[in-house]
Amino acid sequence: MSVLNIRTPLTDEIIKKMKIGDQVLLSGTIFTARDAAHQKLSDLISENKPLPFDLKGSVIYYVGPSPAKPGAVIGSAGPTTSYRMDPYAPLLLAKGLKAMIGKGQRSKEVIKACKDHTAVYFGATGGAAALLSKSIRQSEVIAFEQLGPEAIRKLTIKDMPLIVINDCYGRDLYAQSREKWASK
Repeated sequence: MSVLNIRTPLTDEIIKKMKIGDQVLLSGTIFTARDAAHQKLSDLISENKPLPFDLKGSVIYYVGPSPAKPGAVIGSAGPTTSYRMDPYAPLLLAKGLKAMIGKGQRSKEVIKACKDHTAVYFGATGGAAALLSKSIRQSEVIAFEQLGPEAIRKLTIKDMPLIVINDCYGRDLYAQSREKWASK
């Protein structure tokens, strides 16, 4: 395992360097989206309408941040459970999304889509929302403001600590870890 300093936007070459278990410090621009926003993005794609941001090389963070305290960029911003976005992830990956950030396991379909489209799934530490929010330097709602905390935000981040859970080779850190412990 290694620690990789990665900047967005992500490319196939960057993605191919990452292996499950790698620690990543991610910097650059990412976007937030949860369940309702994913449905809206999917609807826009099916209606052949423009998206609020370019998916190519992008990263989506599954988060609904709490309101910012006075003087703060954002409130607590911890990951939400990722499986709720599984129905939408393969479509977004096919359209150019390169990474997702959340917590918990992904479906076999998402893992296959990561392999098919050279993408990764990062795990962020749940329960560390206040700590993760310190990596966020700027936050701006760019779409679906009516969704409140689930609106799509454009975030500028610096050194967000993440772990590669699913790599572009079809590997799953959770499954590998279970197998390792089951064989003992």
